[in-house]
Formats: sequence, C-alpha cells, structure tokens
Amino acid sequence: MGADRKPDEAALEERLGHRFREPELLARALTHSSWAHEHGSAADNEPLEFLGDALLGFLVAEALCARFPDADEGTLSKMKAYLVSRGSLARVAHDLDLGAHLRLGRASRVEGRARDTLLADGLEAVVAAVHLDGGDAAGRALVTRLFGPRMEGLDRAEAERQDAKTALQEALQAAGRPAPHYRVGATEGPAHRPTFQVDLLVEGTVVAKGEGGSKKEAEQKAARKALLLIRRAASRGKR
Repeated sequence: MGADRKPDEAALEERLGHRFREPELLARALTHSSWAHEHGSAADNEPLEFLGDALLGFLVAEALCARFPDADEGTLSKMKAYLVSRGSLARVAHDLDLGAHLRLGRASRVEGRARDTLLADGLEAVVAAVHLDGGDAAGRALVTRLFGPRMEGLDRAEAERQDAKTALQEALQAAGRPAPHYRVGATEGPAHRPTFQVDLLVEGTVVAKGEGGSKKEAEQKAARKALLLIRRAASRGKR
C-alpha cells in the first residue's frame, strides 16, 4: 500500500485530475535536491524531472499533431518549443499553485527567474510521477488538462517569437550559411541553482552570448540576440 496522502497533496491531486495509487511518487516529485540534501537520505525529484522533460516533449508534440493536422513541421516545432519552454511550464505550474507544495531547501527559496526554473522543473517531475503511477492514459489526460486550453488559444506568431533558435537556423539557412553552434562558456552559482552562460557561434565565430537558469533559456537568449544582429545587417544592406 502507498503512503497516506497529506491534505495539501490531496488538493494538488484534485487540480491535477489524478489521484495517486502511490502517493509517495507525488511526494518525491515535489522534493527538490536542496531539501533532500538538508534532510539526509531523502530521495529528490531529479530523475523524475529528467523523465518528465522527455515525456512532455513527446506528449505535447502528439497533442499538437492531433489538434493541428494541417500544420507543417516548422510550425509544429515552434509551437511545441513555446509550450514546453521554461516560461510556459512555470506559468502552468503557477496556475496549479505548485510552488506551495514544493519541498525546497533554505537556499532554494528564491524569486524571479530562478523561481520560474524551480516551478518548471517541478512540473516536469509531477508529469513523470503521474505517468509512472497511472500509465500512458494518465499522462495524456494530464497534458490535455494542462495544455489543451493553451493550445486552443496559441498565438502562432508569439510561438515563433519565443522559439528564436529555430528562427535563427532558418534565417541562416536562407542566407546559405551553416547552422549555429551553442557552447556552454561558464556555469556559475550553487549546484542547485546554476546560471549558464552560452556562446553562440556561426562558422566558428562567437556572434552572441546568452545567460539563463537553464541551458535552453541561455541558448534562446543568445539566439534572439543573433537574430537581431542579422536583421539589422539585412536592413542596412537594403538601404
């Protein structure tokens, strides 16, 4: 038998639309490594976060294909990247009030960008926990519940703006240039709350840099800067 659920976890289950057969899975999904470190042998949610990241990518892609059967690959890729971005996941987690349930160590009780990263990571772990507890059907139902309304109201232009990496690659390809390369230049801060610095290289030359609470965020910021440079150069060339 699974562990008895706490009242606050039962409230979260109701918002998720899934009652856990093994409540300890949900408890682990809510346990950040900083809290686990402070409490000795407690298991943290990092393996679930890893699994949830992969699951979300697949399940959101599957749902987009079903909802937009006539969309081309490029459009679907941009919409998917937008929906599973750090900012998008953090907003979903905020709507679930997931932050109130996360077990965080003292050093991880933060605000701003770092807080959004914690929320997004926690949501990925919860998605994995639901999948492991209830199987494929439960995972799909959760993604439909959380992302279905967002897909219906999805602004394709906003999705394209957010997915700067794809837009940059397409711009370079149109100009007959090779795809960009992203290189982690430095990682700063504590292990539970790192800041990544990424160099964006085109044909071996660093053209832009980005910084963020995850590699993906840093890469997107670098790509936006590179896109701006390319568009400015193109605009000057037309004069």
